[in-house]
Amino acid sequence: MAALATLILLLTSCGQADVTAKPTPSNTTHPTKTIVLINPNSDAGATSSMVDLAEAETHGAANVVGVTNEGVPALLTTTQDMADAAQGVVERGVAATKDLNVAAIIVSAFSDPGLDKLRATVHIPVFGIGEEAFREAAAGGRPFGIVTVTPDPALIASFRQMAASLGYLSLYRGVRVTPGDPTELVKSPNKLDAALAEAVHQSIAIDGAKAVIMGGGPLSASALRLQPQFDVPLVVAVDAAADAALKVINGSK
Repeated sequence: MAALATLILLLTSCGQADVTAKPTPSNTTHPTKTIVLINPNSDAGATSSMVDLAEAETHGAANVVGVTNEGVPALLTTTQDMADAAQGVVERGVAATKDLNVAAIIVSAFSDPGLDKLRATVHIPVFGIGEEAFREAAAGGRPFGIVTVTPDPALIASFRQMAASLGYLSLYRGVRVTPGDPTELVKSPNKLDAALAEAVHQSIAIDGAKAVIMGGGPLSASALRLQPQFDVPLVVAVDAAADAALKVINGSK
């Protein structure tokens, strides 16, 4: 909780904690490192949900602190939304690194807005849930697809570009998009699950996917609920990024 308090202070007032005693070799402790999860959209509820997922994935080996972006929509559905969110992601990531206990940052939107600039700016590892989901889905040469709620053509085209940039284009089986207004759909877990389940069936049966990425941080909880219905893995993007961050913190990657 100390790391959380310090981070909140830094993000709100740029203050610094008063350290009054230095540890000696006999009483030095190794505090749990902190992973900061930045939600590029403005939905604080989604931030809390994604933090819960990341905490469960790290099994207490790291503190996970959520930070919510501001001045952007509650659901990012277009490439312009992603571009608009990027600067806020970078600013919040830079602020987070002022806490020396922060060991890694996760950018928790599937298109990874601001990821490259933040990586170039800060001195600690930064992970995008999009990149890490692709890596997990393609593990062992698996063909994989994506299901998402966002129909924007430019955003869908960017997924193919990400697959190509990561060297997975030959494994990429495309995107299946749920019908209807995504903003309304995510308000109902039951309707969201039903729509995503149909899209997953199509990705497997028609596209030949052997793993399916749930394309968006806010879709992660649905992936966990739907997994028992499918024999192929549904890749939870937040979990993939949390696992990658933990491996770096532990020095195993």
